[in-house]
Amino acid sequence: MGSSIGANIRRLREERGWSQARLAREVCRAAGVIGEPVGRQEISRWETGKRTPREWLPFVAAALGIPVGVLKEPRELAGPPLPTLADFLPAQDPLKPLSGRTGRRIGMDAVDELQQRVHGLRLADDVLAGGDLIRPALRDLRRAVKLHRESTYTSEVGRQLLRQIGELAQIAGWIASDAGQHAEAERIYRLGISAARQAEDHTLSGNLAGSLAYQLSNTGREMEGLTLAQAAFRDSQAEAPPKARALYLDRVAWAHTKVGGAENGQQAMRALGEAGQALSEDSEGTESPAYLYWVDAGELRVMESRVYTELHRPLRAVPLLREVLSAYDATHTREMALYLSWLAVALADANEPEEAAAVAERVISLGAGTPSERVAERVRVILSRLREYADVPEVAALLAEHRAA
Repeated sequence: MGSSIGANIRRLREERGWSQARLAREVCRAAGVIGEPVGRQEISRWETGKRTPREWLPFVAAALGIPVGVLKEPRELAGPPLPTLADFLPAQDPLKPLSGRTGRRIGMDAVDELQQRVHGLRLADDVLAGGDLIRPALRDLRRAVKLHRESTYTSEVGRQLLRQIGELAQIAGWIASDAGQHAEAERIYRLGISAARQAEDHTLSGNLAGSLAYQLSNTGREMEGLTLAQAAFRDSQAEAPPKARALYLDRVAWAHTKVGGAENGQQAMRALGEAGQALSEDSEGTESPAYLYWVDAGELRVMESRVYTELHRPLRAVPLLREVLSAYDATHTREMALYLSWLAVALADANEPEEAAAVAERVISLGAGTPSERVAERVRVILSRLREYADVPEVAALLAEHRAA
């Protein structure tokens, strides 16, 4: 019975387009209680069957505008319910304000200051690697969470503060992942998803989930990455601007590619086509969050070329990568090294080992001064791929010079 109630609550909430936080507020309003004894986490527990509303059931029904009996109706599902982002939230709410908050009262100026810090980290990430930025990123995130939990503020300031925590978690998670701290990055991403959902910013929660899905796909958890990438797209696409939808679909394409197999390859190409279509709907009059500034046609071509490389279709990958790299900003050293790494592998697949070795040497040179675990991993991938051509003089010299890697 409890699982039927949970499934019904979730279905009826989603039919109304409400977030879990919105339903929690409506339940408290229907019950006529002061404060929020029912929060987003409790709604999540009801929907997943971890708890049963019991005495809250009449107020849930009143909030949804339906008889109590409707919530108790058993439902036969054709299959297991599709995962949503709620399934990826932290077990406990690390953002829950302290019951006896002793911090000062803050206003929008504190939010603006945090927003500037987030923007600064984003700009720094364009030219610096995770190893250089991990300490300040984690320090800023801890301070932001402490500010949210201990300070007092209006509901609007609280919502905007949560949004900035979500944005900070996205860039901090990305930095931690680049530094090779994958467990820490996952914890940060999940914290950010929670903050974004509580702020009812579904575009941001989709971006965070897509970033985590990307990490999972690249660290041996391919099926989890695909599940999460698809959930991010399903949960967030309705409110997302074109650039965000394009990014979600890019992540779905990559996740399918990493799972592998002919069918997933076809699904990856379909998602890439849909990403291009979504981006074509972007225009000067369309507003997109500032953190999507880097999503453009060039980035979609990069992902397309990487998918082709993974699918061992170098005749398509090489021209695309050359086109993108010819116009790429050379000051973005890490990205330049990463994109060149895909070109090196594609050239090896195209049976051009001499040229692949020359490109690999450039990747290694760029990566030498870049404390990025992603670049280091790509160097290992290139050298492993080139061992097939160990009898080619250029390749043999490269392997001998970098045998330790």
